[in-house]
Amino acid sequence: MGLIAGNGRFPLLVLEEALKRDICVVVAAIREEASPEIENFASQDTVSLHWLGLGQLGKLIRLFKKAGVEKVVMAGQVKHVQIFSRKGSDSSKRRVILPDLKMTRLFMSLPQKNTQSLIGGVMGVLEKEGLQFIDSTVLLQPLLAQPGVLTQREPDSEELKDMEYGRAVAREIARLDLGQTVVVKDQAVVALEAMEGTDETIRRASRLVEGGRLTVIKLSRPDQDMRFDVPVVGLDTLQVLKECTVSALSIDAGQTLILDRESFIQEADRHSITVVAEAVERL
Repeated sequence: MGLIAGNGRFPLLVLEEALKRDICVVVAAIREEASPEIENFASQDTVSLHWLGLGQLGKLIRLFKKAGVEKVVMAGQVKHVQIFSRKGSDSSKRRVILPDLKMTRLFMSLPQKNTQSLIGGVMGVLEKEGLQFIDSTVLLQPLLAQPGVLTQREPDSEELKDMEYGRAVAREIARLDLGQTVVVKDQAVVALEAMEGTDETIRRASRLVEGGRLTVIKLSRPDQDMRFDVPVVGLDTLQVLKECTVSALSIDAGQTLILDRESFIQEADRHSITVVAEAVERL
């Protein structure tokens, strides 16, 4: 199996599960995004780790084909803003992101440069090379949120109103592929996610209301492709919620991964943050 590893713990958990099942994995770790922790897996007999730059699409194809990879999982976010940045996220390395010829041709051929078009375009190129993308959660099904209130505290009446209002707004911006997160207070939108990502959206909202109580809604797209860009929350998300006085989080059941699930719920309970997973109908 091939693994394209972006940021966060998602790809690390995929690797842990693959090791348990004795699955051989060829890892293409994106230099500008993947955690250095992924190096801990390099000593495993069933893991072959390779670092690639964000624009090295041709090298990625050659790597997977030479290794005999047939199925590919894409795990971990690649920040949209990285595509438009000349530098990698680690400024100390001063790496310039220079796309190779294959990536340049793909980028120039896309009528739109939103997340779905970019990642979908990369997947299309790899699939033409005989590589099959599979559901990125295939090894992590137990971590998908189940419907209902996941925490001890249920949302109060004001939080429920904010969730209902915010979910309608979030569903619309997700449909337009603008982002997947909306921050609401008193049934008014405080912040919408764009290229900056969920955490920065929440921080911006907190600055705007000067520390007032907030509700966060993070949803999947109406036609969510579970092969990439699956919504993920975890302890890092929870830390931001605590810092920004967020009292309620609404996510999609069955389409959102909760990383370190048990610790996530325990920590949310400790800080009286209510987490609700709403059942949604997949298209």
